[in-house]
Amino acid sequence: MTRRTAITTGAAMIGATLGGPFTAASAEPGASSSGRNPDRVRARDLGVAPGDLEPGEHNAITDVDGVRVGQVTLVDGDSVRTGVTAVVPHPGNVFADKVPGGVYVGNAFGKLAGSTQVDELGTIETPIILTNTLSVARGLDGAVAWTLRQPGNESVRSVNALVGETNDGALNDIRGRHVTEEHVIEAIEQAAGGPVAEGAVGAGTGTTCFGWKGGIGTSSRITGDYRVGVLVQTNYGGSLRIDGVPIGEELEAGSDAAGTGDGSCMIVVATDAPLTSRNLGRLGARAVFAMARTGSAFTNGSGDYAIAFSTSSDVREPAGSDVRDQRILPSAGTSPLFQAALDATEEAIYNSLFMATTVTGDGGTTRHAIPLDDVRRLLRKYGRGR
Repeated sequence: MTRRTAITTGAAMIGATLGGPFTAASAEPGASSSGRNPDRVRARDLGVAPGDLEPGEHNAITDVDGVRVGQVTLVDGDSVRTGVTAVVPHPGNVFADKVPGGVYVGNAFGKLAGSTQVDELGTIETPIILTNTLSVARGLDGAVAWTLRQPGNESVRSVNALVGETNDGALNDIRGRHVTEEHVIEAIEQAAGGPVAEGAVGAGTGTTCFGWKGGIGTSSRITGDYRVGVLVQTNYGGSLRIDGVPIGEELEAGSDAAGTGDGSCMIVVATDAPLTSRNLGRLGARAVFAMARTGSAFTNGSGDYAIAFSTSSDVREPAGSDVRDQRILPSAGTSPLFQAALDATEEAIYNSLFMATTVTGDGGTTRHAIPLDDVRRLLRKYGRGR
């Protein structure tokens, strides 16, 4: 029986554990029963804090008021290492109270279901689902089923679910398609605000980043009256740089996939600034640009996407709405938000690496957690960190 953990918030995995206790048998020595190694820390604990802007209370996408995250982690035997991460834009009926959204495609070697309607209409009407490549259809099933169940949606006949992916086939029996519609619904229903679990959890359970274990990471920034929050699912490569330090070159011998740039990164950007869908697409572009700071090679085989949305009630599109007045931030006011997205995305990527634990999965393949003692030493060598 697959062990699955529904993760809502907190430094440890929180929520009901169904079908037996979650056991991260492949975690690093010293890992807690939750699967989280107590020695793993976030980027700021090593003195890595990109940019000058301050983070929000939790330094997470949930610092944007109303945004919630839910995750289901699937671990079974020696081969299943996958899961689902759901980002819910606001606590209400998202279909009936759509948020403006934009999608930016860095390199389209990937699957982002529902993106064409977002491009066409400029709105997002379901929770955003992240999972593995061959489970996108299950993500659609779950998001659509959940949406149809919501009170007020009894007459709905068309739903544009938004589902992204990265390929976790190196560690996960991806052909087994172990994610189900019920797992997706569970992730949505478990979604909550507050701290967000990071590393080898949810949709990041089986991913790889720069040859090390990747996963889910998040960060946020405050700029003036507005907040920007980012969540990433990292599964890409290149030559890792942290705060400008060539970590990849220094530690290449210890990496499990040194030299490869293939893979993908899904980025979700939330803000409470009243942006149009066009400027949300521009905001998402800056999030993808931040990957270059970390050493991304943006290779032919990399699928890099950003989904950006605004939670502001000034720019939502209620069902049945007619001509209405809107309070919109003009393009001239977007630059601080662009900076916030760049910095928060960079830090979220580092958090996905630093918080991940070593995982052994399908076929005995192992992706080691990046050695934080070595990272700390190298940061100091180059006059960075602490």
